[in-house]
Amino acid sequence: MRIAHIITRMIIGGAQENTLLNCLDLMHDHGDEVLLITGPSVGPEGNLLDQGRAGELPIEQVPSLRRAIHPYHDWQATRSIRSILRTFRPDVVHTHSAKGGLLGRHVAWGLRDNEGQRPAVIHTVHGAPFHPFQSAPAREFFRRCERWAAQRCHHMVSVADAMTDLMVDADVAPREKFTTIYSGMDVDPFLHSDDHRQAIRDRFGFRNEHVVIGKIARLFHLKGHDDLITAAAIVASEYPQVRFLLVGDGLLRQPLTDRIASLGLQDHFVFAGLVPPSEVPPLIGAMDVLVHTSLREGLARALPQALLAGKPAVSYDVDGAREVVINDQTGYLIEPGDTQGLAKSLSKLTGNQKLRAELGGAGQRRFTEQFRHETMTRLIRELYLRTLGSLSR
Repeated sequence: MRIAHIITRMIIGGAQENTLLNCLDLMHDHGDEVLLITGPSVGPEGNLLDQGRAGELPIEQVPSLRRAIHPYHDWQATRSIRSILRTFRPDVVHTHSAKGGLLGRHVAWGLRDNEGQRPAVIHTVHGAPFHPFQSAPAREFFRRCERWAAQRCHHMVSVADAMTDLMVDADVAPREKFTTIYSGMDVDPFLHSDDHRQAIRDRFGFRNEHVVIGKIARLFHLKGHDDLITAAAIVASEYPQVRFLLVGDGLLRQPLTDRIASLGLQDHFVFAGLVPPSEVPPLIGAMDVLVHTSLREGLARALPQALLAGKPAVSYDVDGAREVVINDQTGYLIEPGDTQGLAKSLSKLTGNQKLRAELGGAGQRRFTEQFRHETMTRLIRELYLRTLGSLSR
């Protein structure tokens, strides 16, 4: 098949890694002809394509395809995407992210081959562009945009059942238009993450007695770092040997550093900064627990990654988290904003090494096959074939 993927930007992030692995699998494992169309990867999150992982994947960059709404740039991007797709003549157009999904579906839906047939148009919902933290007018605007775009694709992939529920409840599209396919990853480095445990702990000055609680997220609004710091003060008062490893960077680095200092927690926190995806498995191997306090996220990749590495996870109960973090089985779910409950669960795991091993081991056994990127790509490709089959009837 000829398959075009469209995404707004290839920053270092879960949706982007999902898309890249899908493209490469389609090429290498299934012999498909694949084209990735993307805008420039501007911002502090880094560029996933700079790391050489794309290999020989054909990439078309559209300079005007930007995340922010800009009528002129969006018009230019629409024209560029249309020209690229007309030249490539795809059998399938698979879109990702809000802007890439909106413009990509609009253009793809208008394409026709010589027989009048449009390509199969698929969109992946990595996370909804509308959420409770927006103003009511903004939330309604983005909901209507998604509803409009949903009418211009044949099917949608959700990275978690929670994403389907959210979209159906918002009247974006009917339930039968969605299929859940979990976001795949290269699981083997996580299965062997403890191979690097001592070296990474030595790098950051963690001693054997230290229990390391890690968080992997941009230092950005709605990621919940403030809540973690509040809970950390409680945990550290009970367990002085606890340490917190923050992986990621962003505009809140200095305010968070200042707040940690104001609480006298400098010795308990380490900032690892922005790291490439290849360094995430060793960093998780150095951890004993992973905590996730984001207030909105489709299904944060850090959660299954921690479980694949045999580490228990403590997460706010948002979006798809409950599909992998199962109370008293693989970790603990906390109501968003409940810093007392967060501290209680983190303290429970900090003080009980046996419990950490039991919950982490259960997660590893339960989710290894489910999150292999090869599994994801096989299921997505089967969806392509079913969709194309239905169009030919």
